[in-house]
Amino acid sequence: MNKAARNERTKLLANALDRASTACVTVGVLAPMAAVLYTGSQPSPWLLGLGVLAWLVVARALHGMAAATLARIEE
Repeated sequence: MNKAARNERTKLLANALDRASTACVTVGVLAPMAAVLYTGSQPSPWLLGLGVLAWLVVARALHGMAAATLARIEE
């Protein structure tokens, strides 16, 4: 496989990882906040905070993996 094709595959992988990190923020942060706003429910603040924090950590890890993947692109 030539260098250009390898670089494109690397970019595709990095983009997929970054989209997964965005999905984690949407599912783990925005969706619970919307549920609280629209239903008026009062979940445990500790449980909600812990869940949001866990999703943010996963999102940041995926974003970091995407950045590290892009660093493998050959000039």
